[in-house]
Amino acid sequence: MQWATFKRLNAGARMAETTSVAIRGVSKSFGRGEAAVRVLHEVSLDIARQEFFTLLGPSGCGKTTLLRLVAGFEIADSGTISIEGQDVTDAPPFRRPVNTVFQNYALFPHLTVEENVAFSLEEQRLPRDRIRTRVGEALEMVRMQSLARRRPSDLSGGQQQRVALARALAPRPKLLLLDEPLSALDLKLRKEMQIELKQLQAEAGITFLFVTHDQEEALALSDRVAVMQGGQILQMGPPREIYETPTHRFVADFIGDINLLEGDAQSGGIQMAGGRMLSVPTSRRGRVTLAIRPERARLVASGQGELEATLVHSAYLGTATLHKLRLSGGGDFLIRQSDPVQLEPSKGSRVGISIPVDALQVLQE
Repeated sequence: MQWATFKRLNAGARMAETTSVAIRGVSKSFGRGEAAVRVLHEVSLDIARQEFFTLLGPSGCGKTTLLRLVAGFEIADSGTISIEGQDVTDAPPFRRPVNTVFQNYALFPHLTVEENVAFSLEEQRLPRDRIRTRVGEALEMVRMQSLARRRPSDLSGGQQQRVALARALAPRPKLLLLDEPLSALDLKLRKEMQIELKQLQAEAGITFLFVTHDQEEALALSDRVAVMQGGQILQMGPPREIYETPTHRFVADFIGDINLLEGDAQSGGIQMAGGRMLSVPTSRRGRVTLAIRPERARLVASGQGELEATLVHSAYLGTATLHKLRLSGGGDFLIRQSDPVQLEPSKGSRVGISIPVDALQVLQE
């Protein structure tokens, strides 16, 4: 397989230096004087070689600006950016070993698929035979060889996405930047492309920096995720860590369904509004917020759990049953049970909520 050559060139012999991208204290504002808007504030992170790294957050959090700084489309006000050990903080885009896949794909409508993929290679003035080889390898990688002579208007959204990826990969960049590249696809195709994109990254053996606001997409694709808000990184780590052990209230609330409970941290644990004491170890004192995922709690008979509640509604979802409860001390609580239901209370009945101590997280605000 010709693509194996590309993979070997990018994976190569393991070097002592394993960092692909190093960002140190990067800040960025738009506008001047009192009208200036700070978009990023002293952001620092490292991305390893061959890592699928995702910047996740809501609109306006600074994730796309950070990607544009790495690409060279914007210049940081302060801080440094290095790619493969080279300081590129002030370098123009064409001096950086990166390529970018945008939301709208930006394919040339008058060119065929193979001509689109060859465009950047022709700009580099590579020999014709080398261009043909690289175009063939890139189209093989995204399984588009049979459609090489078609134009973008003759392709589906998913096929256009593959062409955009092939065009970005053909120059063999050290780093591929992806700015919400799946957002224009319908849900079913988006799910399919998520799987293909992850497989493509693994086969190509290059570093991906991915930007999205879709929490499920970030968890499904990434080796590590950085959750951003207000121009800063609140938490960074593997998807499982981000989901199961969030450290900030925003992270817990932004990713998936979550139950947030208020309580008073004391020497013996955390006292809840209903008077129950939960044996949660914490060095903090005073008012705290606890988080627990709906699938980690269990519905039990009244008086047998850590919390008491009234059943408001139950919904069978096929793979799980979702219970909405009203806590005795006030507030709603969700339980999602996928195992066989042992207790089937009726609407309005009193129930208990069983919570494993290790499922509770004490959050930072």
